[in-house]
Amino acid sequence: MLRSLYSAISGMGVHQSKLNVIGNNIANVNTYGFKSSRVVFSDVLYQNVRSSTAGENDGTAIASGGTNSSQLGYGVKVASIDKIMTNSSGADTGRSMDIFIDGDGFLIVNTKQADDPEIAYTRVGALQFDSAGNLVDGNGSMVLGTISAIDTTTDPITYTEASDISALDPTYLEDYMANLTTTYLAPGASAATDEIGGISIDPEVLDEVTGISIGSDGAITGIIGGSPYVLGKIAIGTFGNPDGMSEVGTSYFQADSNSGDVQITSAGENAAGEIISGCLEMSNVDLSREFTEMITAQRGFQANSRIVTVSDSILEELVNLKR
Repeated sequence: MLRSLYSAISGMGVHQSKLNVIGNNIANVNTYGFKSSRVVFSDVLYQNVRSSTAGENDGTAIASGGTNSSQLGYGVKVASIDKIMTNSSGADTGRSMDIFIDGDGFLIVNTKQADDPEIAYTRVGALQFDSAGNLVDGNGSMVLGTISAIDTTTDPITYTEASDISALDPTYLEDYMANLTTTYLAPGASAATDEIGGISIDPEVLDEVTGISIGSDGAITGIIGGSPYVLGKIAIGTFGNPDGMSEVGTSYFQADSNSGDVQITSAGENAAGEIISGCLEMSNVDLSREFTEMITAQRGFQANSRIVTVSDSILEELVNLKR
């Protein structure tokens, strides 16, 4: 069979993969926190038809010239599908519990509770307190950070503010996962803590809150009895290579072998971006670029299909040699 036939088939396959990626990007053009992807092609195996030879010149008339190698290629393959982790702009929502990380970093969430915890990272900060006083995102996953100790039954109210989140050892999350029942910051904690865990406020305290806002450093402030109190502070996770993270759906990412260890810190510290309240991050899909790439992918697929058609015509001529 003709080598051109198989080369063209490989070309059609990779351009179809590119169209699949483009289709997913366009489908998520209005998905909050979505990061687009791109396809990178590379050529594949070559057959040496003729090896190269070096030229010789000893200053006489018998000098010989060199020749370049002659090679036949065998098509194309998908070299990589890369995530484009550039930050997008924030869309104003007017809701104080919606947050946008203006810079690098992710919210750290526990996507599964009780005996099956799992840590994930997200750029979508559509937050709320549930009926049990847990700070959760739109998927119901616990948002990690530190809490303050507030006792509204005393007069005056006793209050111990949540500690700042310094850069923590990356292995802390492993300890958190292994000892969830002991490191989890449950309602009614008697003092503030330097460790992070699920931000969970006593529902009786939340009943006294008349307004909640989130500051640029991730501090959650509530108005109790006419006075502001910091209820907790949201933790931010950063990575040395966020492009190496794995997407797991529902706007979640997970650390992978090439992403590096997570660095846990506060918003606005240790290279983490600040938090802007009342906004959600828009998708970073560039529609003009996606449509341009779609056209080139379509034409590339079309050109390779023509090679298949021409190769088939040549094979038909060969078969017709025998009448």
